[in-house]
Amino acid sequence: MIPLNDLLIFALAALLLVLTPGPNMMYCVSRSICQGRAAGMISLLGVATAFVVHMLAATFGLTALFLAVPLAYDLIKYLGAAYLLWMAWNALKPGGASPFQTQALPHDSNATLFRMGFLTNLLNPKAAMFYMSFLPQFIHAEHGNVMLQSLTLGMTQIAVSFSVNGLLILTASAIAGFFANNPGWMRAQRYVMGLTLGALAFRLALDQRK
Repeated sequence: MIPLNDLLIFALAALLLVLTPGPNMMYCVSRSICQGRAAGMISLLGVATAFVVHMLAATFGLTALFLAVPLAYDLIKYLGAAYLLWMAWNALKPGGASPFQTQALPHDSNATLFRMGFLTNLLNPKAAMFYMSFLPQFIHAEHGNVMLQSLTLGMTQIAVSFSVNGLLILTASAIAGFFANNPGWMRAQRYVMGLTLGALAFRLALDQRK
């Protein structure tokens, strides 16, 4: 079993990462604003399905890796920390992107919406990096079955991502209007997120396996 403290830290990291603007959020929010909430939710279902693919690929790959190389955790720990620092820089750098600065999109069928959401996330390097360099840092052989731990973490990340993006889709128009009239809040959000991601990166880099 994954300790509750580790699971909560992982959930917090997943929350921070899903709140960091990326292809998934920008696509779903744009769909919601341009074509309505239903279109945004169908797109999000495609995104969630691609997360399942990422999760299963990482689960079976990580299980084999951890069995073959017990010290694999230590080999990728700093890559995961570097990934978080890169995300922090993207949040803090001048001119950082906002998911609510959307572009016009054509109206598409439900099948196309789902397919585009799926492909957007399947080819999303942010999602791949999360599963391959960050998630493994929360897997410890002494906590039980490696595959079960990976699935638990993956489902936690998918639940957090789906919930946050679903809420953003339902409120996209109102949020876009608020930030358009209050740009200072967007800057404050970016700074808080960037600093928190940076602190989490250092915490993970200095963490020692028990």
